[in-house]
Amino acid sequence: VQLQASGGGLVQPGGSLRLSCAASGYDSANFGIGWFRQSPGKEREAVSCISGSRGPTYYADSVKGRFTISRDIGKNSVYLQMNSLKPEDTAVYYCATDFELNSNTNCLRYGVGRWDYWGRGTLVTVSS
Repeated sequence: VQLQASGGGLVQPGGSLRLSCAASGYDSANFGIGWFRQSPGKEREAVSCISGSRGPTYYADSVKGRFTISRDIGKNSVYLQMNSLKPEDTAVYYCATDFELNSNTNCLRYGVGRWDYWGRGTLVTVSS
């Protein structure tokens, strides 16, 4: 199982970025997947996730209405569209998957430490 996050960069406040998470070695459409972020000096936090293969999507309150998670089954990839970016969104963003997470579980409350497979992060910097 491999996950590769990409799409980070420097953007001005109010701008947009789309992060991509390319999965390989397994069919990502069959399992839950999530986006996380970690800022210097802070714990890694869940940003958005999909519970199970066709489970509901969840968003942290801090990004609700601004970020959108989506899947492209054909490309075995997951995306995070980030709009109206704020300086406090600056962080390294990671994608992760877990094979035990089912659609009945709120993946935001699943616990960061329970996710089994992680990709390398991509840095998002929001600054003028």
